[in-house]
Amino acid sequence: MSAGGSRSPRKAFPTVETVIVAIDGPSGTGKSSTSKAVAAKLGLSYLDTGAQYRAITWWMISNGVDVNDADAVANAAAKPVIVSGTDPARPTITVDGLDAAGPIRTEEVTSKVSAVSAVPEVRALITELQRSIAKGAEQGIVVEGRDIGTTVLPDADLKIFLTASPEARAARRSGELKGVDVHATRQALIKRDAADSSRKTSPLAKAGDAVEVDTTDLTLDQVIECVVTLVEEKRAAAL
Repeated sequence: MSAGGSRSPRKAFPTVETVIVAIDGPSGTGKSSTSKAVAAKLGLSYLDTGAQYRAITWWMISNGVDVNDADAVANAAAKPVIVSGTDPARPTITVDGLDAAGPIRTEEVTSKVSAVSAVPEVRALITELQRSIAKGAEQGIVVEGRDIGTTVLPDADLKIFLTASPEARAARRSGELKGVDVHATRQALIKRDAADSSRKTSPLAKAGDAVEVDTTDLTLDQVIECVVTLVEEKRAAAL
């Protein structure tokens, strides 16, 4: 896996348009929809870091690597070549040249991604890849994930942490997956939260300087408007 440079992108705004936005939070809070829409509205690039962890998990499964064997995962982590397209209107992801957008969203990948992403060697490689992508975004970028503001891009110009009640998150996720039991989805989300928040390497956490936005009672349009306003305020303050 090609990971790029090791330094976090610059903090200053070379131009008024350039801004690095980190959006973190658990599943079902609206991170992906919000991040893509905000990036599109503001002419920024977009990166779904969760898709990268899903991609490497899919590769492990496809190549017979036991995802519960941390040593085996660590030894194989550098083998797949993961490429993320950053156009918010058409985000893409390939693994070894193969389109992985569909395969990485299967229930099997979803159930195993926490185990793979908890392996330090995996996080180190993917983090470097993410930093190199953000550094190369000439007009700025919206990067969404679980440890962007705390670990991947600690010098991001704006950090946002999206939250929502477990019930609201489960309802949204069940709606996305069609026909999935809401109660079972809620339990799965809570289990994943616990795994992601308790892992030793780059746990899911709110950065100390992040703006928290509770999306429980907000429509998607309202969340997007809120985040766009925060970005525009940050840009204005930088002038």
